[in-house]
Amino acid sequence: MESLFTPEILIALATLTALELVLGIDNIIFISILAGRLPPEQRARARRLGIAGAAITRLGLLFAIVWITRLTYPVFEAFGQPFSWRDMILIGGGLFLIAKATLEIHHKVEGAGGDPSLKRAATSFAGVIAQIMVLDIVFSLDSIITAVGMVDERWVMVTAIVVSIAFMLAFAGPIGDFVERHPTVKVLALSFLIMIGLVLIADGFGMHIPKGYVYTAMAFSVFVEAINMWIRSREKKAAAAAGEAGGG
Repeated sequence: MESLFTPEILIALATLTALELVLGIDNIIFISILAGRLPPEQRARARRLGIAGAAITRLGLLFAIVWITRLTYPVFEAFGQPFSWRDMILIGGGLFLIAKATLEIHHKVEGAGGDPSLKRAATSFAGVIAQIMVLDIVFSLDSIITAVGMVDERWVMVTAIVVSIAFMLAFAGPIGDFVERHPTVKVLALSFLIMIGLVLIADGFGMHIPKGYVYTAMAFSVFVEAINMWIRSREKKAAAAAGEAGGG
């Protein structure tokens, strides 16, 4: 029993759990943005199904580790660069993420009066769930391969995944509602998805970008936006107070 809780395993558990939580936030943002295109009464259900899909996908891939490791074997070579199935999945997922985030930003900027085809895009409940599942597979594959490289104990991986899923279930609603209420936060979140898509594509081409750099930049952007929101909130309160004083 003591061998299950050595300092090395506990450190690996903490690190892997933190990684899964960060990936969980990515998933929540993407799920919330897609669910936001649905009627209000369908959004909570779409978020729950999306998170359930993420849980099933991650645990399913975890228990197919032997098959997962085979995905890293090169299957062809182009311009002197070997490519595996994992590389192709990451490149395809990155392109999908960039395209989807770009369309969402365009829809947000153009507004409801823009291109009618944009208003029809992603409004089908089944279509939203299908898109969520595609990204669940990409995020899950990346996280499981990372987990396999970090630790050999399967229970550690399962624990980290279960914690991240519980986190997603607890905070998907509040995060989704917050993103929907603040347009600038939504655009910022979409820009994060574009950056993550670029990282996935780079990884697929063998150019590994340390995720610490990416998430540090994202955290700094969130910090700046939090300051902007605080300033706007103070200005609104000051304007409201001035209006009440003037009316009195």
